[in-house]
Amino acid sequence: MESEQMLAVAIEEARLGLAEGGIPIGAALFDGNGNLLGRGHNRRVQENDPSIHGETDAFRKAGRQRSYRDTIMVTTLAPCWYCSGLVRQFGIGTVIVGESVNFQGGIEWLRENGVNVIDLNSAECVDLLRTFTDSNPEIWNEDIGEV
Repeated sequence: MESEQMLAVAIEEARLGLAEGGIPIGAALFDGNGNLLGRGHNRRVQENDPSIHGETDAFRKAGRQRSYRDTIMVTTLAPCWYCSGLVRQFGIGTVIVGESVNFQGGIEWLRENGVNVIDLNSAECVDLLRTFTDSNPEIWNEDIGEV
């Protein structure tokens, strides 16, 4: 499966989150062969739980894996420090990022620590989040800890 096809799964999740009244950030975890293990989206608003980011939701839904070294985390937005920590803690080898224009997160730190980070610079991802943040700055600032 190509990077763009994997990103399409994360974008679909982001749109689901937006439709539920949440922040449009989606993610999916794939094995090294491109098989989907788990998918999810940011549900902080919907569940009133600050720990449910797109990456953590996808990770939890993937269930336990013997090893994460060959897995690929795909996310519509550069992972925050919390989600970057998850990637490092479990040794996820590759992160495919839809965009890092709206938020840089920890991608440079991940790269410095040996994680293969691929930034697709998707205009669709940029526009999806920018439209949301322009309309909901208080929710976005809460999400990134800028309250």
